[in-house]
Amino acid sequence: MEWYRFIVFGKVQGVFYRKSVSQALMKKQFKGYIQNLSDGSVEVVAEIFDDNLDTFIEILKEGSLLSTVEEVNYEVIDEAVFNTDGFEIRY
Repeated sequence: MEWYRFIVFGKVQGVFYRKSVSQALMKKQFKGYIQNLSDGSVEVVAEIFDDNLDTFIEILKEGSLLSTVEEVNYEVIDEAVFNTDGFEIRY
């Protein structure tokens, strides 16, 4: 298990991206958070087991019906701080 930080680029704000992605990730029992960034991208931080990384990225790419994901970048991070046992949307 590792912590990952993803940055999602494209048409991902104002199109129900955070809500759709957080619901899909909760169904798969991922833990973490998702939030808009000031540059128009979306940040996602999550705890992921290596065999689930591809599934996680596919959910990010799928997004919502109105979103268009152009690029997903990610990195392994040391740890993350959040107060949920599921997937939270940060505002």
